[in-house]
Amino acid sequence: MPSPDLVPASARRLATWCGVLLLVSAVVAVAVWLCVTFKTAVTPVLLALLGTALLGPLYRRLVAMRLNKSLAAGLTCVAVVAVVGGAGYIVVSALVDSGDQIVSSLRQAGQDLSRHFGAAGTSLDDLAKNAKNLLGKFGATAASGVLSGISVVGELIATGVLALLLMFFFLRDSDRAVRAVRDFVPEESGETVEAMGRRAFGAVEGFMRGTTVIALIDAICITVGLLVLRVPGAVGLGALVFVGAYIPYLGAFISGAVAVLVAFADRGWVIGVWVLGVVLAVQVLEGHVLQPMIQSRTVQMHPAVVILAITAGASVAGILGMLLAVPLTAAAFGVLSELRERYGPEGTRRGGEAPVPPRP
Repeated sequence: MPSPDLVPASARRLATWCGVLLLVSAVVAVAVWLCVTFKTAVTPVLLALLGTALLGPLYRRLVAMRLNKSLAAGLTCVAVVAVVGGAGYIVVSALVDSGDQIVSSLRQAGQDLSRHFGAAGTSLDDLAKNAKNLLGKFGATAASGVLSGISVVGELIATGVLALLLMFFFLRDSDRAVRAVRDFVPEESGETVEAMGRRAFGAVEGFMRGTTVIALIDAICITVGLLVLRVPGAVGLGALVFVGAYIPYLGAFISGAVAVLVAFADRGWVIGVWVLGVVLAVQVLEGHVLQPMIQSRTVQMHPAVVILAITAGASVAGILGMLLAVPLTAAAFGVLSELRERYGPEGTRRGGEAPVPPRP
């Protein structure tokens, strides 16, 4: 039998890490495959978790006011319906009402660019021609159900209702769920698993709250700037900025580019440059003031990681994957941070134990 010394220690360590990476990759691949296969069931669960993370503070405040847990969870769900329904109606109405103006402006911008840049501008013009159909389908699906194919509308309604019911149970029975998880795992691992879950949920909660506040501020600032500059479809463009803010970097770039093109087509180069200045100023405000101030307590991710997560989410589940990719990545980073604190060099010096975050 050959001696283990024939294989250098560095090669053994490399082989061990390769085995770990292959195992983790296989687990992730199977998990993604299962989520895609059972997306009808997985989607409401993920949406319910995001809603729970966003409105969890409201539920805890209602419970602190000595309301019954079921009543507090029910009122929180009513608030979700009121806020999300109202915001969705405002956003879709603004996009539909100003959609013709925006699309015609984009077409005009494409024609102007085609005269200066040839094929690139022609492609933009073709994209603008198809944008009206896409916008109409989106507005019909979200607002009035005019979209042909009743099954699609029914599936969306069923998904929303199921997500709302799941959110009710997630809010009301969160303590029971924590106890069930601790009973399911081995006793010596229960505290670690609970801490990992709390850290992951805290990361998603911070991301959702911070992104919503930042999206609202961005939309208000850009809408006011567009109104002052008298750009057509300002409210619709502001609504587009609000929705796009939930897709970090990519959403802001696309919505800002649309606003600049509309201003360029309808108001000329001077106003277009001013709108570009407004968009850049808002992005600088977001990157250097809002995000450090609002999301300072959440998991910080490098922009390259965010872009890769969005790309992967889009390849797996389209627009829904783009929306869910970043909060799921934030949850994964939260788990890794907890493991590093417990079992990394610093955690080892503390005896392998790290303080468990307080219960929400």
